[in-house]
Amino acid sequence: RRIWYGIATAHDLEAHDGMTEENLYQKIFASHFGHLAVIFLWTAGNLFHVAWQGNFEKWVTNPLKVKPIAHAIWDPHFGESAIKAFSKGNTYPVNITYSGVYQWWYTIGFRTNQELYTGAIGLLILSSVLLFAGWVHLQPKFRPSLSWFKNNESRLNHHLSGLLGVSSLAWTGHTVHVAIPESRGQHVGWDNFLTTPPHPAGLAPFFSGNWTVYAENPDSAKHVYGTAEGAGTAILTFLGGFHPQTQSLWLSDMAHHHLAIAVVFIIAGHMYRTNFGIGHSMKEILDAHRPPGGRLGAGHVGLFETITNSLHMQLGLALAALGVATSLTAQHMYSITPYAFLSKDFTTEAALYTHHQYIAGFLMVGAFAHGAIFFVRDYDPQLNKNNVLARMLEHKEAIISHLSWASLFLGFHTLGLYIHNDTVVAFGQPEKQILFEPLFAEYIQAASGKAVYEFNTLLSSSTSPATVAGSQLWLPGWLDAINDSKNDLFLKIGPGDFLVHHAIALGLHVTTLILVKGALDARGSK
Repeated sequence: RRIWYGIATAHDLEAHDGMTEENLYQKIFASHFGHLAVIFLWTAGNLFHVAWQGNFEKWVTNPLKVKPIAHAIWDPHFGESAIKAFSKGNTYPVNITYSGVYQWWYTIGFRTNQELYTGAIGLLILSSVLLFAGWVHLQPKFRPSLSWFKNNESRLNHHLSGLLGVSSLAWTGHTVHVAIPESRGQHVGWDNFLTTPPHPAGLAPFFSGNWTVYAENPDSAKHVYGTAEGAGTAILTFLGGFHPQTQSLWLSDMAHHHLAIAVVFIIAGHMYRTNFGIGHSMKEILDAHRPPGGRLGAGHVGLFETITNSLHMQLGLALAALGVATSLTAQHMYSITPYAFLSKDFTTEAALYTHHQYIAGFLMVGAFAHGAIFFVRDYDPQLNKNNVLARMLEHKEAIISHLSWASLFLGFHTLGLYIHNDTVVAFGQPEKQILFEPLFAEYIQAASGKAVYEFNTLLSSSTSPATVAGSQLWLPGWLDAINDSKNDLFLKIGPGDFLVHHAIALGLHVTTLILVKGALDARGSK
Protein backbone atom coordinates (compact mmCIF):
# COMPACT_ATOMS: atom_id res chain seq x y z
CA ARG A 1 0.00 0.00 0.00
CA ARG A 2 2.83 2.40 0.85
CA ILE A 3 4.38 2.05 -2.62
CA TRP A 4 1.07 2.55 -4.44
CA TYR A 5 0.13 5.45 -2.19
CA GLY A 6 3.49 7.09 -2.87
CA ILE A 7 3.05 6.76 -6.62
CA ALA A 8 -0.60 7.84 -6.57
CA THR A 9 0.11 11.02 -4.63
CA ALA A 10 3.46 11.88 -6.25
CA HIS A 11 1.95 14.92 -7.95
CA ASP A 12 -0.57 15.79 -5.25
CA LEU A 13 1.94 18.14 -3.68
CA GLU A 14 -0.61 19.64 -1.28
CA ALA A 15 -1.07 16.25 0.39
CA HIS A 16 2.64 15.82 1.16
CA ASP A 17 4.05 16.04 4.67
CA GLY A 18 5.06 19.41 6.07
CA MET A 19 3.62 21.32 3.13
CA THR A 20 3.05 25.05 3.58
CA GLU A 21 1.73 27.47 0.96
CA GLU A 22 5.25 28.78 0.31
CA ASN A 23 6.63 25.24 0.09
CA LEU A 24 3.92 24.31 -2.41
CA TYR A 25 4.73 27.20 -4.75
CA GLN A 26 8.45 26.37 -4.57
CA LYS A 27 7.87 22.70 -5.43
CA ILE A 28 5.62 23.55 -8.39
CA PHE A 29 8.14 26.12 -9.64
CA ALA A 30 11.03 23.64 -9.46
CA SER A 31 8.99 20.98 -11.29
CA HIS A 32 8.62 23.31 -14.30
CA PHE A 33 12.32 22.88 -15.03
CA GLY A 34 11.97 19.10 -15.08
CA HIS A 35 8.97 19.41 -17.38
CA LEU A 36 10.92 21.59 -19.82
CA ALA A 37 13.85 19.16 -19.68
CA VAL A 38 11.55 16.27 -20.68
CA ILE A 39 10.12 18.29 -23.59
CA PHE A 40 13.56 19.17 -24.98
CA LEU A 41 14.79 15.61 -24.43
CA TRP A 42 11.85 14.38 -26.51
CA THR A 43 12.52 16.85 -29.36
CA ALA A 44 16.20 15.84 -29.27
CA GLY A 45 14.98 12.26 -29.74
CA ASN A 46 13.03 13.28 -32.85
CA LEU A 47 16.12 14.91 -34.36
CA PHE A 48 18.40 12.03 -33.40
CA HIS A 49 16.23 9.22 -34.78
CA VAL A 50 15.64 10.96 -38.11
CA ALA A 51 19.37 11.69 -38.45
CA TRP A 52 20.22 8.06 -37.56
CA GLN A 53 17.50 6.07 -39.33
CA GLY A 54 15.68 8.57 -41.56
CA ASN A 55 16.32 9.74 -45.11
CA PHE A 56 16.37 13.51 -44.55
CA GLU A 57 19.25 14.26 -46.94
CA LYS A 58 17.53 12.24 -49.68
CA TRP A 59 14.18 13.92 -48.97
CA VAL A 60 15.73 17.40 -49.21
CA THR A 61 16.73 16.69 -52.83
CA ASN A 62 13.08 16.04 -53.81
CA PRO A 63 10.54 16.90 -51.08
CA LEU A 64 7.47 16.12 -53.21
CA LYS A 65 8.44 12.63 -54.39
CA VAL A 66 10.59 11.08 -51.62
CA LYS A 67 8.65 9.57 -48.70
CA PRO A 68 10.08 10.82 -45.38
CA ILE A 69 11.16 8.02 -43.01
CA ALA A 70 10.49 8.35 -39.27
CA HIS A 71 12.59 5.41 -38.05
CA ALA A 72 13.28 1.73 -38.65
CA ILE A 73 10.86 -0.94 -37.45
CA TRP A 74 12.54 -3.29 -34.98
CA ASP A 75 9.83 -5.86 -34.50
CA PRO A 76 10.21 -9.63 -34.01
CA HIS A 77 7.24 -10.13 -36.37
CA PHE A 78 9.37 -8.73 -39.20
CA GLY A 79 11.71 -11.70 -39.55
CA GLU A 80 13.56 -12.90 -42.65
CA SER A 81 10.41 -14.22 -44.32
CA ALA A 82 8.44 -11.00 -43.76
CA ILE A 83 11.29 -8.88 -45.14
CA LYS A 84 11.40 -11.05 -48.28
CA ALA A 85 7.63 -10.85 -48.70
CA PHE A 86 7.07 -7.16 -48.03
CA SER A 87 10.16 -5.28 -49.16
CA LYS A 88 12.24 -4.79 -52.28
CA GLY A 89 15.81 -6.07 -52.31
CA ASN A 90 15.70 -7.17 -48.66
CA THR A 91 15.65 -3.59 -47.34
CA TYR A 92 14.65 -3.35 -43.71
CA PRO A 93 11.13 -2.09 -42.93
CA VAL A 94 10.61 1.54 -41.88
CA ASN A 95 7.84 3.80 -40.65
CA ILE A 96 6.93 6.71 -42.93
CA THR A 97 6.56 9.90 -40.91
CA TYR A 98 3.33 11.91 -41.04
CA SER A 99 4.40 14.38 -38.36
CA GLY A 100 5.61 17.16 -40.67
CA VAL A 101 9.03 17.39 -38.98
CA TYR A 102 10.86 17.04 -42.31
CA GLN A 103 9.03 20.07 -43.76
CA TRP A 104 9.53 21.99 -40.52
CA TRP A 105 13.28 21.38 -40.33
CA TYR A 106 13.68 22.04 -44.07
CA THR A 107 11.92 25.41 -43.73
CA ILE A 108 13.98 26.59 -40.77
CA GLY A 109 17.27 25.84 -42.52
CA PHE A 110 18.31 22.23 -41.83
CA ARG A 111 19.81 20.44 -44.84
CA THR A 112 22.09 17.62 -43.59
CA ASN A 113 22.03 14.79 -41.04
CA GLN A 114 25.05 16.38 -39.38
CA GLU A 115 22.97 19.47 -38.61
CA LEU A 116 20.20 17.29 -37.16
CA TYR A 117 22.73 15.56 -34.87
CA THR A 118 24.12 18.95 -33.79
CA GLY A 119 20.59 20.14 -33.00
CA ALA A 120 19.91 16.99 -30.96
CA ILE A 121 23.10 17.45 -28.93
CA GLY A 122 22.26 21.13 -28.38
CA LEU A 123 18.83 20.20 -27.02
CA LEU A 124 20.35 17.50 -24.79
CA ILE A 125 22.69 20.09 -23.29
CA LEU A 126 19.73 22.44 -22.76
CA SER A 127 17.81 19.61 -21.03
CA SER A 128 20.76 18.98 -18.71
CA VAL A 129 21.01 22.69 -17.85
CA LEU A 130 17.27 22.76 -17.07
CA LEU A 131 17.51 19.67 -14.84
CA PHE A 132 20.35 21.35 -12.96
CA ALA A 133 18.26 24.54 -12.65
CA GLY A 134 15.38 22.50 -11.20
CA TRP A 135 17.71 20.98 -8.62
CA VAL A 136 19.22 24.38 -7.78
CA HIS A 137 15.77 25.89 -7.15
CA LEU A 138 15.05 23.22 -4.54
CA GLN A 139 18.10 24.26 -2.49
CA PRO A 140 17.30 26.52 0.49
CA LYS A 141 19.46 29.39 -0.79
CA PHE A 142 17.74 29.48 -4.18
CA ARG A 143 14.11 28.95 -3.20
CA PRO A 144 12.03 32.01 -4.10
CA SER A 145 9.75 33.40 -1.39
CA LEU A 146 5.95 33.43 -1.50
CA SER A 147 5.88 37.19 -2.12
CA TRP A 148 8.09 36.65 -5.19
CA PHE A 149 5.52 34.24 -6.66
CA LYS A 150 2.64 36.64 -5.97
CA ASN A 151 4.36 39.67 -7.50
CA ASN A 152 2.14 39.67 -10.58
CA GLU A 153 3.36 42.87 -12.23
CA SER A 154 7.04 41.90 -12.17
CA ARG A 155 6.28 38.43 -13.49
CA LEU A 156 4.14 39.82 -16.32
CA ASN A 157 6.81 42.33 -17.31
CA HIS A 158 9.50 39.67 -17.45
CA HIS A 159 7.36 37.15 -19.32
CA LEU A 160 6.07 39.69 -21.85
CA SER A 161 9.48 41.22 -22.58
CA GLY A 162 11.89 38.44 -21.80
CA LEU A 163 9.98 35.29 -22.65
CA LEU A 164 7.72 36.34 -25.53
CA GLY A 165 9.51 39.45 -26.81
CA VAL A 166 13.14 38.39 -26.77
CA SER A 167 12.37 34.84 -27.95
CA SER A 168 10.41 36.26 -30.92
CA LEU A 169 13.34 38.56 -31.66
CA ALA A 170 15.72 35.58 -31.51
CA TRP A 171 13.47 33.62 -33.87
CA THR A 172 13.44 36.57 -36.29
CA GLY A 173 17.24 36.52 -36.10
CA HIS A 174 17.34 32.81 -36.94
CA THR A 175 14.87 33.23 -39.82
CA VAL A 176 16.75 36.18 -41.32
CA HIS A 177 20.30 34.91 -40.74
CA VAL A 178 19.84 31.17 -41.41
CA ALA A 179 16.47 30.12 -42.87
CA ILE A 180 16.10 32.80 -45.58
CA PRO A 181 19.69 32.40 -46.92
CA GLU A 182 19.21 28.58 -46.97
CA SER A 183 15.98 29.02 -48.94
CA ARG A 184 18.05 30.96 -51.49
CA GLY A 185 20.76 28.31 -51.74
CA GLN A 186 23.31 30.00 -49.47
CA HIS A 187 24.47 27.83 -46.57
CA VAL A 188 24.82 29.52 -43.18
CA GLY A 189 26.27 27.47 -40.32
CA TRP A 190 28.19 27.93 -37.07
CA ASP A 191 31.34 28.46 -39.13
CA ASN A 192 30.19 31.45 -41.21
CA PHE A 193 27.10 33.04 -39.63
CA LEU A 194 29.11 35.97 -38.24
CA THR A 195 30.71 36.74 -41.60
CA THR A 196 27.67 36.29 -43.88
CA PRO A 197 25.43 39.39 -43.89
CA PRO A 198 21.79 38.42 -44.52
CA HIS A 199 21.26 41.51 -46.70
CA PRO A 200 23.70 43.10 -49.17
CA ALA A 201 23.18 46.56 -47.63
CA GLY A 202 24.14 45.31 -44.16
CA LEU A 203 23.02 47.41 -41.19
CA ALA A 204 23.28 50.79 -42.95
CA PRO A 205 19.52 51.04 -43.75
CA PHE A 206 18.65 50.12 -40.16
CA PHE A 207 20.72 52.92 -38.61
CA SER A 208 19.77 55.47 -41.26
CA GLY A 209 16.03 54.76 -40.80
CA ASN A 210 15.68 53.72 -44.44
CA TRP A 211 14.01 50.44 -43.46
CA THR A 212 12.10 49.92 -46.72
CA VAL A 213 15.38 48.75 -48.30
CA TYR A 214 14.93 45.46 -46.43
CA ALA A 215 11.58 44.89 -48.20
CA GLU A 216 12.82 45.67 -51.72
CA ASN A 217 13.50 42.91 -54.27
CA PRO A 218 11.63 39.93 -52.75
CA ASP A 219 11.91 36.42 -54.22
CA SER A 220 10.27 36.26 -57.65
CA ALA A 221 7.32 34.03 -58.59
CA LYS A 222 9.83 31.84 -60.47
CA HIS A 223 12.01 31.29 -57.36
CA VAL A 224 13.07 27.65 -56.95
CA TYR A 225 13.08 27.04 -53.18
CA GLY A 226 16.50 26.14 -51.79
CA THR A 227 18.39 27.60 -54.77
CA ALA A 228 19.53 31.03 -55.97
CA GLU A 229 17.35 30.73 -59.09
CA GLY A 230 14.79 33.56 -59.01
CA ALA A 231 15.84 34.53 -55.47
CA GLY A 232 15.67 38.13 -54.24
CA THR A 233 17.42 39.95 -51.41
CA ALA A 234 14.48 41.13 -49.24
CA ILE A 235 14.49 39.91 -45.63
CA LEU A 236 11.43 41.66 -44.10
CA THR A 237 8.41 41.84 -46.41
CA PHE A 238 4.64 42.22 -46.33
CA LEU A 239 3.71 40.35 -49.51
CA GLY A 240 0.82 38.21 -48.27
CA GLY A 241 -0.12 35.06 -50.11
CA PHE A 242 2.04 32.01 -50.67
CA HIS A 243 5.33 31.10 -52.33
CA PRO A 244 4.21 29.72 -55.73
CA GLN A 245 6.38 26.59 -55.58
CA THR A 246 6.20 25.56 -51.90
CA GLN A 247 2.64 26.93 -51.42
CA SER A 248 3.62 28.05 -47.94
CA LEU A 249 3.86 31.53 -46.45
CA TRP A 250 6.85 33.64 -47.53
CA LEU A 251 9.76 33.27 -45.09
CA SER A 252 10.43 37.01 -45.30
CA ASP A 253 6.78 37.69 -44.32
CA MET A 254 7.13 35.40 -41.31
CA ALA A 255 10.39 37.09 -40.28
CA HIS A 256 8.62 40.48 -40.45
CA HIS A 257 5.71 39.08 -38.40
CA HIS A 258 7.99 37.80 -35.63
CA LEU A 259 9.96 41.04 -35.57
CA ALA A 260 6.71 43.00 -35.15
CA ILE A 261 5.59 40.68 -32.33
CA ALA A 262 8.99 41.10 -30.66
CA VAL A 263 8.72 44.90 -30.75
CA VAL A 264 5.15 44.89 -29.43
CA PHE A 265 5.92 42.46 -26.59
CA ILE A 266 9.18 44.10 -25.54
CA ILE A 267 7.26 47.38 -25.23
CA ALA A 268 4.39 45.56 -23.44
CA GLY A 269 6.89 44.30 -20.88
CA HIS A 270 7.33 47.87 -19.67
CA MET A 271 3.64 48.37 -19.01
CA TYR A 272 3.11 47.29 -15.40
CA ARG A 273 4.13 49.12 -12.25
CA THR A 274 6.90 47.43 -10.25
CA ASN A 275 9.49 49.04 -7.92
CA PHE A 276 9.35 52.26 -9.91
CA GLY A 277 6.41 54.63 -9.66
CA ILE A 278 5.46 54.40 -13.33
CA GLY A 279 3.17 52.04 -15.22
CA HIS A 280 -0.17 50.36 -14.63
CA SER A 281 -1.29 48.51 -11.54
CA MET A 282 -3.12 45.26 -12.35
CA LYS A 283 -5.43 45.72 -9.38
CA GLU A 284 -6.41 49.25 -10.47
CA ILE A 285 -7.11 48.07 -14.02
CA LEU A 286 -9.31 45.19 -12.81
CA ASP A 287 -11.15 47.32 -10.24
CA ALA A 288 -11.89 49.91 -12.94
CA HIS A 289 -13.48 47.23 -15.14
CA ARG A 290 -17.09 47.60 -14.09
CA PRO A 291 -20.10 48.10 -16.35
CA PRO A 292 -21.40 51.69 -16.54
CA GLY A 293 -24.62 52.46 -14.69
CA GLY A 294 -23.94 49.74 -12.13
CA ARG A 295 -26.90 47.61 -13.23
CA LEU A 296 -24.64 44.78 -14.45
CA GLY A 297 -22.81 44.23 -11.19
CA ALA A 298 -19.35 45.00 -9.86
CA GLY A 299 -17.45 43.78 -12.93
CA HIS A 300 -13.92 42.66 -12.17
CA VAL A 301 -13.70 43.93 -8.59
CA GLY A 302 -12.12 41.26 -6.36
CA LEU A 303 -10.61 39.30 -9.25
CA PHE A 304 -7.05 40.43 -8.52
CA GLU A 305 -6.99 38.89 -5.04
CA THR A 306 -9.04 35.85 -6.10
CA ILE A 307 -6.75 34.89 -8.98
CA THR A 308 -3.52 35.76 -7.15
CA ASN A 309 -4.41 33.45 -4.27
CA SER A 310 -5.79 30.52 -6.28
CA LEU A 311 -3.35 28.25 -8.11
CA HIS A 312 -6.28 26.30 -9.59
CA MET A 313 -7.77 29.47 -11.09
CA GLN A 314 -4.38 30.39 -12.57
CA LEU A 315 -3.93 26.89 -14.00
CA GLY A 316 -7.48 26.92 -15.39
CA LEU A 317 -6.92 30.25 -17.16
CA ALA A 318 -3.54 29.12 -18.52
CA LEU A 319 -4.98 25.83 -19.83
CA ALA A 320 -7.94 27.63 -21.43
CA ALA A 321 -5.65 30.12 -23.19
CA LEU A 322 -3.35 27.36 -24.44
CA GLY A 323 -6.33 25.24 -25.47
CA VAL A 324 -7.67 28.00 -27.72
CA ALA A 325 -4.17 28.69 -29.10
CA THR A 326 -3.63 24.99 -29.89
CA SER A 327 -6.98 24.75 -31.66
CA LEU A 328 -6.10 27.83 -33.74
CA THR A 329 -2.74 26.21 -34.54
CA ALA A 330 -4.58 23.18 -35.95
CA GLN A 331 -6.71 25.44 -38.16
CA HIS A 332 -3.94 27.72 -39.42
CA MET A 333 -1.40 24.98 -40.05
CA TYR A 334 -3.33 23.80 -43.10
CA SER A 335 -5.26 26.92 -44.14
CA ILE A 336 -2.20 29.21 -44.20
CA THR A 337 0.66 26.71 -44.15
CA PRO A 338 3.95 28.06 -42.77
CA TYR A 339 6.20 25.14 -43.80
CA ALA A 340 7.54 24.46 -47.30
CA PHE A 341 5.65 21.78 -49.29
CA LEU A 342 3.52 20.82 -46.26
CA SER A 343 0.21 21.77 -47.90
CA LYS A 344 0.88 19.19 -50.65
CA ASP A 345 1.16 16.35 -48.12
CA PHE A 346 -2.50 15.67 -47.34
CA THR A 347 -1.99 12.80 -44.87
CA THR A 348 0.44 14.82 -42.76
CA GLU A 349 -1.88 17.83 -42.76
CA ALA A 350 -4.83 15.68 -41.64
CA ALA A 351 -2.68 14.06 -38.94
CA LEU A 352 -1.38 17.41 -37.67
CA TYR A 353 -4.87 18.92 -37.63
CA THR A 354 -6.29 15.99 -35.64
CA HIS A 355 -3.26 15.94 -33.31
CA HIS A 356 -3.59 19.61 -32.38
CA GLN A 357 -7.38 19.50 -31.97
CA TYR A 358 -7.02 16.48 -29.66
CA ILE A 359 -4.46 18.35 -27.54
CA ALA A 360 -6.73 21.42 -27.50
CA GLY A 361 -9.54 19.19 -26.25
CA PHE A 362 -7.44 17.76 -23.42
CA LEU A 363 -6.28 21.24 -22.40
CA MET A 364 -9.84 22.63 -22.36
CA VAL A 365 -11.11 19.72 -20.24
CA GLY A 366 -8.24 20.43 -17.83
CA ALA A 367 -9.17 24.13 -17.77
CA PHE A 368 -12.75 23.39 -16.69
CA ALA A 369 -11.64 20.72 -14.22
CA HIS A 370 -9.36 23.16 -12.40
CA GLY A 371 -12.01 25.87 -12.72
CA ALA A 372 -14.42 23.55 -10.90
CA ILE A 373 -11.84 22.87 -8.16
CA PHE A 374 -11.40 26.65 -7.85
CA PHE A 375 -15.15 27.13 -7.32
CA VAL A 376 -15.31 24.38 -4.69
CA ARG A 377 -12.17 25.26 -2.78
CA ASP A 378 -10.84 28.74 -3.47
CA TYR A 379 -13.91 30.85 -4.32
CA ASP A 380 -14.83 33.34 -1.58
CA PRO A 381 -18.40 34.69 -1.97
CA GLN A 382 -17.65 37.69 0.28
CA LEU A 383 -14.60 38.79 -1.70
CA ASN A 384 -16.44 38.40 -5.03
CA LYS A 385 -19.78 39.96 -4.10
CA ASN A 386 -21.80 40.82 -7.22
CA ASN A 387 -18.75 40.66 -9.52
CA VAL A 388 -18.46 38.73 -12.77
CA LEU A 389 -17.85 35.36 -11.04
CA ALA A 390 -20.77 35.78 -8.65
CA ARG A 391 -23.13 36.86 -11.43
CA MET A 392 -22.10 33.90 -13.57
CA LEU A 393 -22.99 31.56 -10.70
CA GLU A 394 -26.28 33.42 -10.16
CA HIS A 395 -27.56 32.97 -13.69
CA LYS A 396 -26.05 29.56 -14.34
CA GLU A 397 -29.52 28.13 -15.09
CA ALA A 398 -29.79 30.39 -18.15
CA ILE A 399 -26.29 29.46 -19.33
CA ILE A 400 -26.80 25.72 -18.86
CA SER A 401 -30.29 25.65 -20.42
CA HIS A 402 -29.08 27.62 -23.45
CA LEU A 403 -26.26 25.12 -23.96
CA SER A 404 -28.79 22.36 -23.50
CA TRP A 405 -31.16 23.55 -26.25
CA ALA A 406 -28.23 24.29 -28.60
CA SER A 407 -26.96 20.73 -28.08
CA LEU A 408 -30.44 19.24 -28.59
CA PHE A 409 -30.98 21.31 -31.75
CA LEU A 410 -27.65 20.22 -33.22
CA GLY A 411 -28.23 16.61 -32.21
CA PHE A 412 -31.66 16.32 -33.83
CA HIS A 413 -30.77 18.27 -36.94
CA THR A 414 -27.44 16.56 -37.68
CA LEU A 415 -28.37 13.01 -36.78
CA GLY A 416 -31.87 13.54 -38.18
CA LEU A 417 -30.49 14.54 -41.58
CA TYR A 418 -28.01 11.65 -41.60
CA ILE A 419 -30.67 9.11 -40.62
CA HIS A 420 -33.27 10.42 -43.08
CA ASN A 421 -30.89 10.47 -46.04
CA ASP A 422 -29.33 7.11 -45.19
CA THR A 423 -32.78 5.55 -44.86
CA VAL A 424 -34.19 6.78 -48.19
CA VAL A 425 -31.00 5.71 -49.99
CA ALA A 426 -31.15 2.29 -48.30
CA PHE A 427 -34.74 1.86 -49.55
CA GLY A 428 -33.71 2.67 -53.11
CA GLN A 429 -35.15 6.19 -53.30
CA PRO A 430 -32.08 8.48 -53.34
CA GLU A 431 -34.09 11.25 -55.01
CA LYS A 432 -35.95 11.77 -51.71
CA GLN A 433 -32.82 12.93 -49.86
CA ILE A 434 -32.93 16.34 -48.17
CA LEU A 435 -30.44 18.50 -50.07
CA PHE A 436 -28.32 21.24 -48.52
CA GLU A 437 -25.30 23.30 -49.42
CA PRO A 438 -22.90 25.32 -47.19
CA LEU A 439 -23.78 28.59 -48.96
CA PHE A 440 -22.34 31.01 -46.41
CA ALA A 441 -19.03 29.16 -46.13
CA GLU A 442 -18.80 28.94 -49.93
CA TYR A 443 -19.50 32.68 -50.16
CA ILE A 444 -16.65 33.41 -47.72
CA GLN A 445 -14.28 31.23 -49.77
CA ALA A 446 -15.47 32.87 -53.00
CA ALA A 447 -14.95 36.34 -51.54
CA SER A 448 -11.35 35.29 -50.81
CA GLY A 449 -10.85 34.23 -54.43
CA LYS A 450 -12.07 30.62 -54.77
CA ALA A 451 -13.43 30.46 -58.33
CA VAL A 452 -15.01 26.99 -58.41
CA TYR A 453 -18.37 28.12 -56.94
CA GLU A 454 -18.87 30.79 -59.66
CA PHE A 455 -20.21 33.32 -57.14
CA ASN A 456 -18.50 36.17 -58.99
CA THR A 457 -17.94 38.30 -55.90
CA LEU A 458 -14.97 40.29 -54.55
CA LEU A 459 -11.71 38.37 -55.27
CA SER A 460 -13.46 35.67 -57.33
CA SER A 461 -14.71 38.34 -59.74
CA SER A 462 -12.06 39.46 -62.22
CA THR A 463 -13.56 42.97 -62.51
CA SER A 464 -14.21 43.82 -58.84
CA PRO A 465 -12.20 46.71 -57.29
CA ALA A 466 -10.72 44.26 -54.75
CA THR A 467 -9.26 42.06 -57.51
CA VAL A 468 -7.99 45.01 -59.56
CA ALA A 469 -6.29 46.61 -56.54
CA GLY A 470 -5.02 43.28 -55.20
CA SER A 471 -3.35 42.20 -58.40
CA GLN A 472 -1.26 45.38 -58.45
CA LEU A 473 -0.41 45.66 -54.78
CA TRP A 474 -0.31 42.45 -52.79
CA LEU A 475 -0.94 38.71 -52.56
CA PRO A 476 1.38 37.25 -55.21
CA GLY A 477 0.42 33.64 -55.86
CA TRP A 478 -2.63 33.79 -53.58
CA LEU A 479 -5.31 33.10 -56.22
CA ASP A 480 -3.18 30.42 -57.91
CA ALA A 481 -2.53 28.67 -54.59
CA ILE A 482 -6.11 28.56 -53.29
CA ASN A 483 -7.50 27.45 -56.68
CA ASP A 484 -4.92 24.67 -57.10
CA SER A 485 -6.41 21.20 -56.55
CA LYS A 486 -3.04 19.70 -55.59
CA ASN A 487 -2.79 21.33 -52.16
CA ASP A 488 -5.08 21.67 -49.17
CA LEU A 489 -5.30 25.45 -48.89
CA PHE A 490 -9.00 26.36 -49.12
CA LEU A 491 -10.31 22.87 -49.80
CA LYS A 492 -13.51 22.78 -51.86
CA ILE A 493 -16.47 22.28 -49.55
CA GLY A 494 -19.87 20.68 -50.10
CA PRO A 495 -22.85 19.04 -48.34
CA GLY A 496 -20.63 16.49 -46.55
CA ASP A 497 -18.64 19.30 -44.94
CA PHE A 498 -21.87 21.01 -43.90
CA LEU A 499 -23.01 17.86 -42.06
CA VAL A 500 -19.62 17.08 -40.53
CA HIS A 501 -19.15 20.64 -39.28
CA HIS A 502 -22.53 20.54 -37.57
CA ALA A 503 -21.62 17.16 -36.10
CA ILE A 504 -18.38 18.68 -34.76
CA ALA A 505 -20.41 21.61 -33.39
CA LEU A 506 -22.66 19.05 -31.66
CA GLY A 507 -19.63 17.41 -30.04
CA LEU A 508 -18.22 20.78 -28.96
CA HIS A 509 -21.50 22.04 -27.51
CA VAL A 510 -22.25 18.83 -25.62
CA THR A 511 -18.70 18.81 -24.22
CA THR A 512 -19.07 22.47 -23.23
CA LEU A 513 -22.43 21.72 -21.63
CA ILE A 514 -20.94 18.91 -19.53
CA LEU A 515 -17.91 20.98 -18.50
CA VAL A 516 -19.81 24.23 -17.78
CA LYS A 517 -22.55 22.43 -15.85
CA GLY A 518 -19.91 20.52 -13.90
CA ALA A 519 -17.98 23.68 -13.02
CA LEU A 520 -20.96 25.94 -12.23
CA ASP A 521 -22.76 23.25 -10.21
CA ALA A 522 -19.57 22.23 -8.39
CA ARG A 523 -20.62 24.23 -5.29
CA GLY A 524 -24.07 22.62 -5.39
CA SER A 525 -26.82 22.57 -7.99
CA LYS A 526 -29.31 24.91 -6.26
